[in-house]
Amino acid sequence: MAKRIMVVEDNDLNRKLFCDVLGANGFETLGIADGNLALDGARQFAPDLIIMDIQLPGVSGFDLITQAKADVELAAIPILAVTAYAGKGDEEKIRDAGAAGYLSKPVSIMPFMNAVKALLPD
Repeated sequence: MAKRIMVVEDNDLNRKLFCDVLGANGFETLGIADGNLALDGARQFAPDLIIMDIQLPGVSGFDLITQAKADVELAAIPILAVTAYAGKGDEEKIRDAGAAGYLSKPVSIMPFMNAVKALLPD
């Protein structure tokens, strides 16, 4: 059975690229553009991994990570933060919020897939 990955990304091109690359590697994907729908989407889709943009309109991906980790249903799902928000200390702050992995944009395909596979148990 294919691993399920939810991609929370407001940029249409990035979301499509991530979902297409993951799909080509055998993963089942759900793309969500609106961060306000992310937690409900995760409860319904039951992903094995969440890929989370940090800069989302209306809600911060940082806040969503914190909320997901405080939610009994979602706390065990690893989160890979993928963001252009890459200032000094940001990775540590995002990991402290509960992200299991961190990549800064622009993202190359190989490091992206390596980060995804590192967070998914076989």
